[in-house]
Amino acid sequence: MNRCFDIRNLNFAYPEQTEKTLTDVSFSVEPGEFIALCGPSGCGKSTLLRQLKTVIAPHGARLGDIFFEGKPLQEVSLRDQSARIGFVQQNPDNQLVTDKVWHELAFGLESLGYDTATIRGRVAEMSSFFGIQTWFYKSVKELSGGQKQLLNLASIMAMQPLVLILDEPTSQLDPIAAADFLATVGKINRELGTTVIITEHRLEEVFPLSNRVLVMDRGKLIYQGEPHQVGTALQEHGHSMFMAMPTPLRIFAAVPNKLQCPVTVREGRLWLEEIAKERELAAIPAELKPELKEMPVLELKDLWFKYEKDLPDVIKGLSLQVRPGEFLAVLGGNGTGKTTTLSLIAGINRPYRGKILVQGKDVTGNLRGVLAQIGSLPQNPQALFVKKTVEADLLEVLKERKLSKEQQGEKLERVLKLCRLEQLRTRHPYDLSGGEQQRAALAKVLLLEPQILLLDEPTKGLDAEFKELFAEILQRLLRQGVSLVMVSHDIEFCAKYAHRCAMFFDGNIVTEDTPRAFFSGNSFYTTAANRMARQLLPEAVAAEDVILACGGKVPPGPQLPAEDLYRPDKVVEKANQAPKSHKLPLWRRILAGAAGICALTLAYVALQGSQIIQLEPLEQSIYFIASLVVLALAISQRSQQPIEVIQIQKEKRRLSKRTVAAAVMILLAIPLTLYVGVFYFGDRKYYFISLLIILETMLPFVLAFEGRKPQARELIILAVLCALGVAGRAAFFMLPQFKPVAAMVIIAGVAFGGEAGFLVGAITMLTSNMLYGQGPWTPWQMFAMGVIGFLAGILFRKGLLLRGRLPLCVFGGLAVLVIYGGLMNPATVLTYNANPTWPMFVAAYVLGLPFDLVHAAATVIFLWFMSQSMLEKLDRIKVKYGLMDQ
Repeated sequence: MNRCFDIRNLNFAYPEQTEKTLTDVSFSVEPGEFIALCGPSGCGKSTLLRQLKTVIAPHGARLGDIFFEGKPLQEVSLRDQSARIGFVQQNPDNQLVTDKVWHELAFGLESLGYDTATIRGRVAEMSSFFGIQTWFYKSVKELSGGQKQLLNLASIMAMQPLVLILDEPTSQLDPIAAADFLATVGKINRELGTTVIITEHRLEEVFPLSNRVLVMDRGKLIYQGEPHQVGTALQEHGHSMFMAMPTPLRIFAAVPNKLQCPVTVREGRLWLEEIAKERELAAIPAELKPELKEMPVLELKDLWFKYEKDLPDVIKGLSLQVRPGEFLAVLGGNGTGKTTTLSLIAGINRPYRGKILVQGKDVTGNLRGVLAQIGSLPQNPQALFVKKTVEADLLEVLKERKLSKEQQGEKLERVLKLCRLEQLRTRHPYDLSGGEQQRAALAKVLLLEPQILLLDEPTKGLDAEFKELFAEILQRLLRQGVSLVMVSHDIEFCAKYAHRCAMFFDGNIVTEDTPRAFFSGNSFYTTAANRMARQLLPEAVAAEDVILACGGKVPPGPQLPAEDLYRPDKVVEKANQAPKSHKLPLWRRILAGAAGICALTLAYVALQGSQIIQLEPLEQSIYFIASLVVLALAISQRSQQPIEVIQIQKEKRRLSKRTVAAAVMILLAIPLTLYVGVFYFGDRKYYFISLLIILETMLPFVLAFEGRKPQARELIILAVLCALGVAGRAAFFMLPQFKPVAAMVIIAGVAFGGEAGFLVGAITMLTSNMLYGQGPWTPWQMFAMGVIGFLAGILFRKGLLLRGRLPLCVFGGLAVLVIYGGLMNPATVLTYNANPTWPMFVAAYVLGLPFDLVHAAATVIFLWFMSQSMLEKLDRIKVKYGLMDQ
């Protein structure tokens, strides 16, 4: 029997990265194995797993071979990969594609082309196996996080895959849901013989299920073997990954003994009973309680909240207090209201009843005065990132502070070192692993120096070593009087470090106590150490408690620099020059408001007419453009960053054969199609003409992919640009000719080349006319807007069009006046006159000039405000996903 996977000398590096993410990785996967892949965050685990399925493999430079059932993976069809290789991602919402549970179960089978009878049978079987019958007809939106992830798993198993790959599938689940999910995965492996490869930070439940464990570090495979063998090897070599091993194994290694190494809680309990026979177990020392001030720094009084008026309450009469220097850990199942509570404290949402007090002051609904004292680390760290590199993102925080450049540099270097980001400072935040993103987000929040720190699942994705360092950071903050409110599913972390733990259920706190009293009384919401030792040491909740009771030695934790992290109550030294406020001065706000009112009034006059204001069309256009220019100047601010003008290198300016072929098609075949449509079909077949133009537009684009196997993501971005153009045209429907379509088309042409620019322009006009009405003008609009995008791409390619804001605006204004207006004005004459004359064409240009001027002004304004940011993001997409070069 062929091996499921055979990986030989696999190397991989992401675009623009000199350091490899994977280095000479080699291993094999036998049928029916359960393999756990573990390692520090950023070591390459997720990258390795994604290499095992072509459709989700990241773009980059890859060397080495991957064989699936004895055949090179790239030679296995995408259909066979979809059916035989299942992949479950971290976030269940990223994998759900339909609206109903039953449809989600059937979606994969429908995509593979199975007949109805087979689909119905497999869906019924999976529903029974996974216990989905009770929510079979529910909407996917109504499901909890655990149910969504279980639905993902069931949908994949309906296709009867040979291999099931799971990338941290429980990272967003509460402990009970996570345990249930992993138990189901184990059942699939045992009863169905499905091969399982899983990467997971929660090794307590995964190790007992595993036949083999692979350990990675810095892109290399450093250990592999049975769970207890790997644990022993890590402990002997003093590797930091040993701290992530299951609690029984860590306790065993820290206690001198000659017994067999336990891996599961059951084995750990038997081991502890043998230890108790050999020696007397010491008493658990009393739980230390911090000295806290009586006056709470944060107080919630009888809060009630719901997201919509007709929806049920999410928060129901919640009351809690947090004192200076206190660490409150909030636990509970998914969907109970924990994250919503943090959003109320942070001012993101507002309760409809109750009070929020900060330092005794009622700030309900008006947190503006105390927001500087509240820092928030969201569950999704990407929500905090706004710049292209980690270093620039951190500096963005410091620019808001009154600090000199020397002080900024000192704080930046310190937080980079503290959060172990020195080697990642030039990386884009979105290119980091999940754990690295958590560290970068933590660094950004620490630079704010808040007095109240809200943490939503902060240990998610963190490796065990940095989790210990993170705990030391929190302890240092607590000693400085900072208050911590942490929502977490990490029971072990909360039991070890929190001052007080609270159980959230049904929108309120149902119980709270110190960690030892809280966890020792629970059956499921408790630690592995407590489950292992509760018969002999009922008050033990942390591994350290059991180690000390057995006469062992607790390994030392990481050490931080001796100085304080920050002093929230200290007045920050003023720099030589205070940063400029981003708020517009009053006179500019008044000017912007007046210009906006003027522009809207003129637009209303153009649409409805007015007896009060009597203006000629050309006068209306001039005044309208002037109002928009004044508005733009009033609200615009000078960028603090130097503008980088990008231009194609001289050696790359030669047009390819496909581009020349596209030019011939666009400039000859499409005008000929329009000519035939006007003079032989009388424009009555405009749907047919539009279809011909679409086909002629697509042909050059197909040539661009000649010899390649394009992935769906290469076309999705162009579809998104078309959608943005259509949405923009619809959003400004009330302003005649004031549309962002031409700007979007020019951006598409510059970013992806002339053919892509033409395609975006043509498709946008055809699709948007679904809203405005199709007619004989549609083919002309498609051609005119397409030519603008094509010309933008060609000129940029040849180095004649710079990518700066001003050159693009000049080109956009002229292109709309000369090309779009130059084609659409005579098209009007040809469409509505059987025998056109030259005076008719002249009159069309004169009458159309006001509209063309407004259209040109709109294009200039939209390019001025959005061209650079959009092109920057499109450049990143091209590099990251390897989209076609121009």
